[in-house]
Amino acid sequence: MRRSHTRWRYVAAVVAMATSAATIVAPVPASAVPADLSSVAAQVEPAVARIDTTINYQHAIGAGTGIVLDQGGTLLTNFHVVQGADSITATVAGRSYPADLVGYDRNRDIAVLQLRGAGGLPVAVLGDSSQLAVGDPVVALGNARGSGSPLTQEAGEVVGFGRTINAKDELTGSSSQATGLIEFAAPVRAGDSGGPMVNAAGQVMGVTTAATVNFRMDPGGSGFAIPINDALATANQIRSGSPSATVHIGPPTLLGVGVNSRNQPENLPGVVLFEVLRGGPAEQAGLHDGDVLLSIDGEQLNSATSLTNVLDRHYPGDVVDLTWIDRAGQQLTGKATLTS
Repeated sequence: MRRSHTRWRYVAAVVAMATSAATIVAPVPASAVPADLSSVAAQVEPAVARIDTTINYQHAIGAGTGIVLDQGGTLLTNFHVVQGADSITATVAGRSYPADLVGYDRNRDIAVLQLRGAGGLPVAVLGDSSQLAVGDPVVALGNARGSGSPLTQEAGEVVGFGRTINAKDELTGSSSQATGLIEFAAPVRAGDSGGPMVNAAGQVMGVTTAATVNFRMDPGGSGFAIPINDALATANQIRSGSPSATVHIGPPTLLGVGVNSRNQPENLPGVVLFEVLRGGPAEQAGLHDGDVLLSIDGEQLNSATSLTNVLDRHYPGDVVDLTWIDRAGQQLTGKATLTS
């Protein structure tokens, strides 16, 4: 089955993520793209990747967008485009490639992919996002229609800088805050995430990450983009293979638990596990559905966000100490060997 129209939703105002979790349907046509921006979009399009993902566990598929950084097939995209994916495929210049997740920064919503067997690809021209000004014309290219259709071209102008939005990830229940975003008046939609926001000179100035409309609504609203200067700094750290408190190299680390934030008791420690993956590290350590996980390696947990942040600092093969309360109210301890 296809996933519901958004994996992420913003909890501030009416903002909803333009996400890979979109059901792939044709969006309502946007207003015509000005001729000068249409030619700019055509110039950039060869270096835009259509990204398709599958999540085996949820029997789900998704679509998103990426930006080609080098001829060897390094892609820049949003982390939420590929989060949880068991397989990733990217299509560039009409050819499809399997893709591997090089690394990501969950909080900044940046991920880097590497296409297998790619070479000689067209490369996006990156600009200096600090040179953008309010009122500058921009156009966002994306994969909202799905990889079998032409890329979307959503034109508008820059509205403001330094925007902050709060987002909730429905896949893990974790929340995060995106800061320093560029707001632009263009109806970007689900599936456009990870695509380029381009200026009139054909330079990539930002990475589209969110919108105030979703594909079911009429055209209008605003898009939000991560400034390319910020996105590229994070991407280069990932490409260098340098992990940090926020940058994780390689695919996410698996403990094998499902957390539903709606079922979390207020003002109580730990996170309630609504599902423990059969055969996963947590089950092998002795956890079961309905247990309350209190800590990992002594780090206290109080939300799905704290759980994902702790796991992002670990890697496959790490052995961690777990403390939990079972459904009978008994506090237990055990060890889990994390996997990818």
